[in-house]
Amino acid sequence: MRFIADLHVHSLYSRATSKHSHLRSLAAWAQIKGAHVIGTGDFTHPLWIRMLKDELVSAEPGFFQLRRALAPDFPVPLSYDFPSPRFVLSAEISCIYTRHGRLRKVHNLVFVPDIASAERINQTLAVIGNLATDGRTMLRLDSRDLLEIVLEKAPGGFLVPAHIWTPWFSMFGSKSGFNSVEECFGDLSHHIFALETGLSSDPEMNRLISALDRFSLISNSDCHSPAKLCREATIFDTVFDFYSMRHALRIPCDANGHRHLLATIEFYPEEGKYYHDGHRGCDFSCDPQQRKKENGRCPVCGKPMTIGVLSRVLELADRQVPVYRSSAPDVIGLIPLAEILAELLGVGVSSKAVMRNYFQLIQRFGPELTIMTETPVARFEDVDIPCFAEAVSRVRQNLVQRTAGFDGVFGKVMVYNK
Repeated sequence: MRFIADLHVHSLYSRATSKHSHLRSLAAWAQIKGAHVIGTGDFTHPLWIRMLKDELVSAEPGFFQLRRALAPDFPVPLSYDFPSPRFVLSAEISCIYTRHGRLRKVHNLVFVPDIASAERINQTLAVIGNLATDGRTMLRLDSRDLLEIVLEKAPGGFLVPAHIWTPWFSMFGSKSGFNSVEECFGDLSHHIFALETGLSSDPEMNRLISALDRFSLISNSDCHSPAKLCREATIFDTVFDFYSMRHALRIPCDANGHRHLLATIEFYPEEGKYYHDGHRGCDFSCDPQQRKKENGRCPVCGKPMTIGVLSRVLELADRQVPVYRSSAPDVIGLIPLAEILAELLGVGVSSKAVMRNYFQLIQRFGPELTIMTETPVARFEDVDIPCFAEAVSRVRQNLVQRTAGFDGVFGKVMVYNK
């Protein structure tokens, strides 16, 4: 079965998240976006896991769905049928520790197939730190030791390093990361088989590094509000359950050449807020070549720049061009529909005009990802939004204008050059 999964999600118990990031709203927006499977996020938080136990029931092996008595909380009624989304028990854990004389800050995603496994992990982690302080819990715990806990307490569970290039909190981050998976996870490195590329990198960048060839690359939204679901996602073609999904990540193509990992849906990496080097305080950004000329210091104030994802990738790269296996997943670059509408209408992305037109399109043509990737462009010719059909066509052809983000400032990707 072909299905779309967004496996990195946060609840209302994480910092800087929407109060609407509850299960009924997440389920509704999964159907609006076109996602079949989403992560629960935050199962380490005591209030959230209580909610997961109260509001979810088992579906396919390792998947969960809303209880029958609970309906998705739709902002508007849907005019189309879309399968009730499944949930995967997941959590992002911030590991902050010292290794090899350096402070390390690494975010890791943990996935488990059942509530009992999640509770066993929580019982172990609660001895290390206070799980109630944040949905994305912060612990003085080595990434390697977290992986060991997952392997021991959650048979069938697995760990994926999160947004691996983000400067401040990731495995390869310029501020506190490592130079290899093996350096981070040591003797347990062979249990890592997938990496999350994050918003500021894409497969083309990661495939410049031969040491990453053995890993599947996945993309997820890391959303802090339900409306941000599926700005990145991963498309599978396998049996619809947790264990088959995990197997597809470990072995993305079978002996007959059938791909179980079909594609990743990608934010344009320039739009990510750590793509280029720069200094937000001085509104200065630059590419890796200019950073070297400036000796890594902001020419405005003289302080060190934040080293961006592109620079860090090139630092570890051992290839001039990316190398893909013949069975590599496709890469689909997208601009979120609401951002396209904001550009075409000349208003803010959260404006009433954007939301009104967004839901009119959804009700007429179906889920957002279907609109952006499958619906024939000719069907958009009579849409009462200036240049909408042409805009979708341009996005599908990657004919977009890009301004890179830096030092925590999101970049801009536009359909038209203004």
